Amino acid sequence: MYIKTKLSIEFTLIVTGILLFFSGAVYYFSYSTQYNKFADNLTKRAKNTAILLINMPEVDSTLLKKIQQSTFNWAKEEIVVTDSELNILYSNNKEFLTREVISQNAVKGDNYRFAISEKDGICYKHVFKDQTYTVMVMAYDKNRKENLSELQKILLWSIAISILLSVFLSYLFAKKAIQPITQIIDSVKEINSSRLSNRLDDGNKKDEIAQLAITFNQMLTNLEIAFMNQEDFVANASHELRTPLSVMIVESDYILSREQSNENYKKHTANMLSDLKKLNTQLTSLLELAQINQDNSVQLSSIRIDEIVFNAIHQIKGKYADRKIIPVIQYPENENDLLVHGNAGMLEMAFQNLIDNACKFSDDDVIIEFALKDKSIKITISDKGVGIPSNEIENIYKPFNRASNVRYKSGFGIGLSLVAKIFELHNVVFNVHSTENKGTRFEMTFIGSDRLNQHK
Repeated sequence: MYIKTKLSIEFTLIVTGILLFFSGAVYYFSYSTQYNKFADNLTKRAKNTAILLINMPEVDSTLLKKIQQSTFNWAKEEIVVTDSELNILYSNNKEFLTREVISQNAVKGDNYRFAISEKDGICYKHVFKDQTYTVMVMAYDKNRKENLSELQKILLWSIAISILLSVFLSYLFAKKAIQPITQIIDSVKEINSSRLSNRLDDGNKKDEIAQLAITFNQMLTNLEIAFMNQEDFVANASHELRTPLSVMIVESDYILSREQSNENYKKHTANMLSDLKKLNTQLTSLLELAQINQDNSVQLSSIRIDEIVFNAIHQIKGKYADRKIIPVIQYPENENDLLVHGNAGMLEMAFQNLIDNACKFSDDDVIIEFALKDKSIKITISDKGVGIPSNEIENIYKPFNRASNVRYKSGFGIGLSLVAKIFELHNVVFNVHSTENKGTRFEMTFIGSDRLNQHK
């Protein structure tokens, strides 16, 4: 069953229940009001009869009947007046008020109400000169019967028309309420692996349906990023791994195709080992890039940024034993000023790549400077190497892209892609300034731990 049909049925049932409840309440209170009014009129009739017959000696039974005949009478009205011994002193149109009925109701107190057949009655006690008289009046309330019958018709027609209207209006209301969901369904049907860039209309961005669309759009964004990362990884891997694998295959075929001397075997094996090491490095870099691209929710903790940089220096120093890597830092009075929120492993990987590039493309000293200002930490890595052509700086963060003036150096062009992604995940302001044949300066600005807490 469709939701709009279900909502229409439920809404109609609710409206029907409310209408029945209020119709029943209207009928009940209307009946009670008219019944009480009729009972009060019967009581007044009984009092007037007792006063005329008992209190006024000049009025006898014959005269009383003439008076009552000349005045307004209720439909099928019966009147009986008895003394304290329940002896009938006066009666008029007596039908249901038999001695048995009189004796049963007279003992039940003053103003006792009773009903026989379609007539309503009242038992009134009249006291005069220490004598108690009983007056019983019964009549058929024709007006109440007609009014209630008319009210029933009005209520039934009102309920029927209201139910029909509620069915129609509830369907329109449910259709309108479900329309945004229908639009979402139609939009989702158009989304597939080749159309992940499509997004749902998030409407007013406030109600539950808008929140659903926003949440779905966020999921689509994550899926799109995942698909793009997967496509990039496959493209990069197929592009970069094909060449070394082809070289090793050719090298292996050459070795197996003819007899070789021990020196040739050693030479070709060493070449293959070198290719395998390069291939391993490429695979490691590709996997690291894919992992970082996939991991958008980095686990951060408070870390000393100077310790991260010194660890990176120590790792690279072993690779370039004859190179001077000089850190320049003036420690603050409060060492907590050097704390940042970050992932130690990722940041150390980024600094290793930057320092390694500085050493690789320069024969001079590498200077690493720390500058603390307004709870921010600026780290600069400078070298006096070959630099980067000005028209190629904007492309240095693309995977496998290498500057035209360093093609003679070993490498795969993945390092700066890793660096850029790591700093992006850490919200680090990252700039590069370079002049060809004069050197390169990388600048990273971290927000200190205290300032980051204030931003949160």
